[in-house]
Amino acid sequence: MSKASSEAARRAEEYYDGGDADGFYYAIWGGEDIHIGIYESDEEPIAEASHRTVERIASLSERVSGDARVLDLGAGYGGSARHLARTLGCRVECLNISTTQNERNEELNRRHELAERIVVTHGSFESVPRPDASVDVVWSQDAFLHSGRRRDVLAEVARVLAPEGELIFTDIMQTDDCPPGVLQPILDRIYLDTLGSVAFYRGTGEELGLRFAAFEDLSEQLPRHYARVLGELESRDEEMAKRCGRAYVDRMKKGLRHWVEAGRAGHLAWGILRFRKPA
Repeated sequence: MSKASSEAARRAEEYYDGGDADGFYYAIWGGEDIHIGIYESDEEPIAEASHRTVERIASLSERVSGDARVLDLGAGYGGSARHLARTLGCRVECLNISTTQNERNEELNRRHELAERIVVTHGSFESVPRPDASVDVVWSQDAFLHSGRRRDVLAEVARVLAPEGELIFTDIMQTDDCPPGVLQPILDRIYLDTLGSVAFYRGTGEELGLRFAAFEDLSEQLPRHYARVLGELESRDEEMAKRCGRAYVDRMKKGLRHWVEAGRAGHLAWGILRFRKPA
């Protein structure tokens, strides 16, 4: 990782490369899609809700198509890339900071016979290893929060997008009117001082020359998802303690409760943001 990468990004890399984290996220958090799900019921399988998010984002995109050059920032296990490559024929580059996740992503791409359409690159979205104006769509799901330098991330997006290109992403954010201090337990856990917000992304994106297109507010899904993940972890407590360690499981439960509480209190926002780069 370059020296320009933030401490928060370094911590994220260490965390997601850990075997305990990999075991938890792949087993509990939706498998191929490790991000917030869109639920139709509280009992719905996490993987189904998580994949529905991918489908919703793709349906809202104005540029995702068979000939689009797509860059997925913080791609995790690559479920979104495989959906785009398999259903639309896109060629996708997955940029992700975790070697462990990247190796699983490549394995799954080979298993699904999609390795020719998906390139997996190790790197940080704070310094994207792509030429200027080289992609049509930048796609990201619940990844930008891990950066302590989100303006740099958006600047990199603006740089690599071709004219008329599209940025479409979700992120776990604080509300624009979030009271000071209420998110401290969450921030301490992920080694950050703040989360982004809709106002931050809109204002910063426009400063960098990106035109704001829309925000689909799905904030009610955030505590629903974390509660669903917590419930699944609790129901498989002994299994996951053997797999990930008792200390990890107990810390995860505590952290998940913080996300649920903050979401239900109305301090967190989540949804799909879209920007366009002018011609």
